[in-house]
Amino acid sequence: MHDMRLKYPFLTRLLRSDSGGAMVETALTLPLLFVMLLGAGEFGRIAYTAIEVSSAARAGVSYGAQSTTTVTDSAGIQKVATDDAPDLNLTATVGKSGICADNTSCTSGPVCKNTDCTSSQVETILTVTTSASITPMITVPGMKGPYTVTGRAVQKVLKN
Repeated sequence: MHDMRLKYPFLTRLLRSDSGGAMVETALTLPLLFVMLLGAGEFGRIAYTAIEVSSAARAGVSYGAQSTTTVTDSAGIQKVATDDAPDLNLTATVGKSGICADNTSCTSGPVCKNTDCTSSQVETILTVTTSASITPMITVPGMKGPYTVTGRAVQKVLKN
């Protein structure tokens, strides 16, 4: 072994040298960093879509809860919800049910009439559900897209 060091001194210097170590470490960690950045970007897109979808549902229910006239305007509620998130292909559905303010149920069905509640006022429960699909930037084996993100807002509207 001692003879080999004397015979090949350049090999000994090469084996003891640290030059190029940083390049090897960078080459090994760069793909991992790239995958992490793509994952963070994808997570950000999904989070943004979820915020937009929830906000659109709240906008629709806020419009509908303004008065007894707007609570019956299902097309207007859907338009306000879809206009709140114009960059998404958003769908909005409107649901209505009724209850008496004293927590007794209506006798005429899910939407109360003014004559249904004799001892209290009629409350309409307005529900706006929104949904949008998001297609991932890259496909990951075992995880199929597109993903559907939903939002929901519920508000009581008092009938006078």
